[in-house]
Amino acid sequence: MEIGFDALFRPGSAHTSGWRRMPAVAAEAMVATSHPLATRAGLAALDRGGNAVDAALAAAAVLTVAEPTDNGPGGDAFALVWDGATLHGANGSGRSPAVLDADRADAAGPRSVTVPGAVRLWADLAVRFGRLGLDAALAPAAALAESGLACTARIADKWARAERAPWPAPRVGERYRLPELGATLRGIAERGPQAFYEGPVAAAIASATWLEESDLAEHRTEWVEPLRHDYRGVEVCELPPNGQGAAALLALALYDGLEPGLHAQIEAMKLALADTRAVVHDGALPGDFLAPERLAARRALVRPAAALDPVLRLPRGGTTYLCAVDADGMAVSLIQSIYESFGSGVVAPGTGVSLHNRAAGFSAEPGHPNALAPGKRPYHTIIPGMLLEGGRMLGPFGVMGGPMQPQGHFQLLLRLVDHGDDPQAALDAPRWRVEGGRVVTLEPGLWQAAERLRLLGHDAVRGSSPHPFGVGQMILRCGEGLIGGSDGRGDGFAAGY
Repeated sequence: MEIGFDALFRPGSAHTSGWRRMPAVAAEAMVATSHPLATRAGLAALDRGGNAVDAALAAAAVLTVAEPTDNGPGGDAFALVWDGATLHGANGSGRSPAVLDADRADAAGPRSVTVPGAVRLWADLAVRFGRLGLDAALAPAAALAESGLACTARIADKWARAERAPWPAPRVGERYRLPELGATLRGIAERGPQAFYEGPVAAAIASATWLEESDLAEHRTEWVEPLRHDYRGVEVCELPPNGQGAAALLALALYDGLEPGLHAQIEAMKLALADTRAVVHDGALPGDFLAPERLAARRALVRPAAALDPVLRLPRGGTTYLCAVDADGMAVSLIQSIYESFGSGVVAPGTGVSLHNRAAGFSAEPGHPNALAPGKRPYHTIIPGMLLEGGRMLGPFGVMGGPMQPQGHFQLLLRLVDHGDDPQAALDAPRWRVEGGRVVTLEPGLWQAAERLRLLGHDAVRGSSPHPFGVGQMILRCGEGLIGGSDGRGDGFAAGY
């Protein structure tokens, strides 16, 4: 039988029942990821006596094999961990070379690679919070890479579209293997992060990029204090710069003082993206970034009947996000990425490790605080989220997808807080995406708003693919249980017990 995958992303009521997808509900623990095998790996870790960190790490490792277009040990990772009483932030992004051989980074290729931070972050999370150890998290993923898995329709499509894919794209349902990646993951499982940051793997990375082996050996995860903003009784937590989480908080803060509606949402997000891009770098935010006086001045720029036209230089993206909550109340929000599809297009010889192109995040503008410098971290897109309520964990959430990430966080919070949606309904709601200037792209569920937005000066465009709108996950505490959702734009699901 021929299956019509050519109609994979075709919108229209003929392809849907018209009924909504129900949220996942569990009494004690839950995992939500974008791939079925990753969710299964997380639940298996819980079954072996692991906690939410063990579940998150097992799922994260499987995702490097199941979604190689978007993430892997050659990329970065960020995390927020609620340990039952305190929220911890971990920045696992790497730096540019300590000695530069160029005054600008490239968009791809060897001079676009910063030190990959994901492996060190995995190890640090396992040591600080986990029960089972990094070896237990990585061994199943290594076995999967060696034995192979069937390619999903979404990943087959992304792989086929990738400009710098290092391996031929598998067809939908075709079994692919990544044996060299499996061997690298197995080596890390057996010998720890030094198997990646020292020795043959580090030498292979250095041989293929402008990095030196010393750059890799010196890399460390940074533990940071999360940013927080109260939005109508819900405390929204994001990581500080060099990530763009501040954009989501600023959009929420701006919108809270505007006339509610789609136009105001888009305008608040435009201002937040422009402001964040201008000031976020490898350092602290300006002290007045969320100050009431500054918020009032920025809101005053929003006109009720005319679209703003800010200069926006938006980054690209390619990421995966997951979250987990255990029976003891520990919650993990984890995101990892190799940036664009297959990152830099460089694979460290003999390792199966696709290296990210995060150095493309540096600004080319002379004197910009985010300009390239030795040993510096670039502006970063990946942002895990966590919600608190009354000083208690409400739940982890996130949306992958480059500049869509703060936009996705913003829109999820509006659905959750303002509309009272459950996690699955909030994730399935139609999204818009600010592109730059007056351009805003709409998912099919918002196409009916296009003409109204055009009358206000927006260049409203109909989206032709779900990929740019991101894939999100969310798990929330609900009474004595948990309620979760997994984005229908992805392949995964939320499940628990």
